[in-house]
Formats: sequence, C-alpha cells, structure tokens
Amino acid sequence: MPQMIFVNLPVTDLAKSKAFYEAVGAANNPAFTDDTAACMVVEEGSIHVMLLTHEKWATFTSKAIPDAHSAAQVLLCVSADSREAVDEQVDKAVKAGGKADPTPTQDFGFMYGRSFEDPDGHIWEVMWMDPAAIPAGEPAEAAA
Repeated sequence: MPQMIFVNLPVTDLAKSKAFYEAVGAANNPAFTDDTAACMVVEEGSIHVMLLTHEKWATFTSKAIPDAHSAAQVLLCVSADSREAVDEQVDKAVKAGGKADPTPTQDFGFMYGRSFEDPDGHIWEVMWMDPAAIPAGEPAEAAA
C-alpha cells in the first residue's frame, strides 16, 4: 500500500470549507465525513485533507488554533501538470472565495509556482516543474 498523507486543518465553517475544497477540485469522501469533519480527497490514494471543526480539532490537541489569516505555521504545496494548470488552480480558488498569491509568485523558467489561501487563511502553493530542465545530480537551487 502506498504511503498517504492526511492534512488536518481546523475550519470555522465546515460547510463553507467543504464547498471551497470541492470547487478547487477535491472530492468529498462521505465515509469519513460528518457534522464535525469532512474528508476531502485531493488525489485518490495519496492526498487527503481533513477539515475539522474547532471542537473536533480540540479532541486531537490542546494547543491553541492560531488565526491563519495573521499567522502561518505551515505552507502546503501540491504539484500541477503545467504552468497553465497552476494558474487555473489559483483562479478556481479565487472564484470559490479564496485569496490569490499570499506568497510571492515563483518563476524560475523550469519551475513555476503560485499560491492561494482558503477561507480560513491556510496557504496552499501550487507548483509546476520541468524535471528535464534540471541537470542530473544538481540540486534545484543550483540550477536556478
């Protein structure tokens, strides 16, 4: 079985967040969804986002939930198939109520990335990279 990642995010409005993630391409898995949590499948078999009400979140940790609109602890990044797909993903997020480009756009020719915030302020980066443009054995930073 391949390793999977489950990103857990606290949300203030579960229905609004679920609708946002559906609008940017995630599918809801009703087997792991109830009135306190929603499992959003970003990539079948590998990437899942668990949207958790603040009350549900509190059952996992006693740490305070920071306001992601004013503080950041993590930047989440997913790949895209092309530069155009990066822009399309950010456009979908904006149309669904997200905020475009809370972090600087990155354009290194062989790599292109943009970002968006979800309604709760969680930052997602979307990036495309042409691996053929990186010389074998050379780190990406050196190739830029």
